[in-house]
Amino acid sequence: MSRSILCVEDDPDIGRLLVAILERAGYAVDWVTSGEVALNRWEQASLILLDLMLPGIDGLTVCRDIRACNATIPLIMLTARAGTHDVVTGLEIGADDYLTKPFDSDILLARIHALLRRHGQTELEAPATTIVAHELEVDIANHRVTLRGQWLSLTAREFSLLALFAQYPGRGFSRGELLDQVWGAEFEGFDHTVNTHINRLRGKIEQDPAHPRYIHTVWGIGYRFTDEVTVGDKS
Repeated sequence: MSRSILCVEDDPDIGRLLVAILERAGYAVDWVTSGEVALNRWEQASLILLDLMLPGIDGLTVCRDIRACNATIPLIMLTARAGTHDVVTGLEIGADDYLTKPFDSDILLARIHALLRRHGQTELEAPATTIVAHELEVDIANHRVTLRGQWLSLTAREFSLLALFAQYPGRGFSRGELLDQVWGAEFEGFDHTVNTHINRLRGKIEQDPAHPRYIHTVWGIGYRFTDEVTVGDKS
């Protein structure tokens, strides 16, 4: 499954920030700074993040031209234009979503994930059945977790969180993605629900929860599991 995002942004500071946020969340990013280049590269992307105010061909024209060729590729306009007329125009010419700058990274990632899910592009690959990270072993098939050889008692939700993390070591998950994957897309919870469960889980698996070895905070994104793992057979 491709998870490539075409980021069309001419401001270098915002462009670098977007690349950092998206790559930490596990996406491949193709960052371009003009509409002309975007029109030559969009077909390789799973989703497009599009600024409106671009040198040369502007974002509205880029959106129209892409929609003339492809009516379904997910496209989010990310722009400083916040007027009602701008939002309505952007949506009417084919944007799936419209976010204004400055933006919240968690909200941006949640919108991206929601669009990819809607287009059937967020199914995760078949995971390993057993993951070992340092002194922690997560047996997915048997729903069993041991730490230094001792069985840990986890709630169903704690196990689901840990299993998801362990199956995708090093991949950053936003809080919105974790709610979606562990609680379900219909759950109407909040980010603090995730934070509370992460804190409880850390209390059980981390020797020093203030300096975690396994579940790391990715500032501006969410959380990720250590990438220092070995895995068992695929299920």
